[in-house]
Amino acid sequence: MRTVRGPDGRTYLLVKQSSDASRVRDPETGESPLETAARAVPESVRRILVAVPTERGLGLLVDLVDRGPLPVVDLLGAYDLCESDLHGLLTEFRVAGLVAETTVYGERGYEATDAAREGVELLRANGGRE
Repeated sequence: MRTVRGPDGRTYLLVKQSSDASRVRDPETGESPLETAARAVPESVRRILVAVPTERGLGLLVDLVDRGPLPVVDLLGAYDLCESDLHGLLTEFRVAGLVAETTVYGERGYEATDAAREGVELLRANGGRE
């Protein structure tokens, strides 16, 4: 690898180069410039953006932030999601650190994590800007 200077004047590590494109990384972090740019967004918001695939999924997460923790049976009864879709969303959220399994009224349930609450709060606070 060698260093190159980009059009912005910054120095990058050249990872791969072809006749029409180059792949570069930040020399300090090893991240791509796009990953570095993404770091300008608060971490809790990035988690939500990466983990939530649809508006229904976002609605589920927001509802868990607002009303949780909730038992799984309540989640199944409250939404127009089949068990498989609900399980898939909750799994994605768990992997992203947005929800955690818990016990609610003696039943298996889920609750929003601090990262989910913070991310939803930040999204709401900036939601009116377009």
